[in-house]
Amino acid sequence: MGGSALNQGVLERDDAPGQSLYERLSQRMLDISGDRGVLKDVIREGAGDLVAPDASVLDITLWGMELGLLSMRRGELARFLFKPNYAYGTLGCPPLIPPNTTVLFEIELLDFLDCAESDKFCALSAEQQDQFPLQKVLKVAATEREFGNYLFRQNRFYDAKVRYKRALLLLRRRSAPPEEQHLVEAAKLPVLLNLSFTYLKLDRPTIALCYGEQALIIDQKNAKALFRCGQACLLLTEYQKARDFLVRAQKEQPFNHDINNELKKLASCYRDYVDKEKEMWHRMFAPCGDGSTAGES
Repeated sequence: MGGSALNQGVLERDDAPGQSLYERLSQRMLDISGDRGVLKDVIREGAGDLVAPDASVLDITLWGMELGLLSMRRGELARFLFKPNYAYGTLGCPPLIPPNTTVLFEIELLDFLDCAESDKFCALSAEQQDQFPLQKVLKVAATEREFGNYLFRQNRFYDAKVRYKRALLLLRRRSAPPEEQHLVEAAKLPVLLNLSFTYLKLDRPTIALCYGEQALIIDQKNAKALFRCGQACLLLTEYQKARDFLVRAQKEQPFNHDINNELKKLASCYRDYVDKEKEMWHRMFAPCGDGSTAGES
């Protein structure tokens, strides 16, 4: 689930005298909590279904914001008033937000992922999953990958890896007729690339190389797969293999800054490696001792 909080504003202390602008605003807002603790005013309507009632809202600490998001649709922009018990409570959030403060949020729901359907499908046996059409499998695999992407952006690489591997397992288990196999392969490719990158982030270059090479079986000229393999080989100090992969990637995308910078990094690492090798051999064959002759007094 994705959303952005805009224009958070401290409105008033609950004990402020008189009727403020925001109290007047609240009179035309919809009560979504049942006790007027969370009030809503839609600025721009969204489309599609509401967020599922049992959805998990990640990285949200305000109860009012969670309730607000669960009342929204994709693309919706809304204004919310949160009473203290749905926001920062009796303590507030010093120094910006005093105790017992009502706050105003504008929230735009950009998109959300419905993982409930995906989780239920993944819990089925392989035989049960085979009863569903291919498009269903592709949809669930895409949801798993999208959720993995969200976790990756949060730097939760281990959790992202789990989602990517679930997507790959679904696609590998699925048998498709020859005329539809290209759809499965097309869905596998980005998952394999995601796994390769994730294992690089987890400092597991051997596994990253394995997934990168699997991606190249599907598309042998894929620049991103060649690049990931080159990165993995560089980390493994397999410099010749790294160069081969990166030169092939550069051939596909000559002006890609990441590829060109990685080739420069490879050249630097290889120079350091050669210098260290020379120094090691020099020490091995250097004359020993201080040059004195045995028996001298």
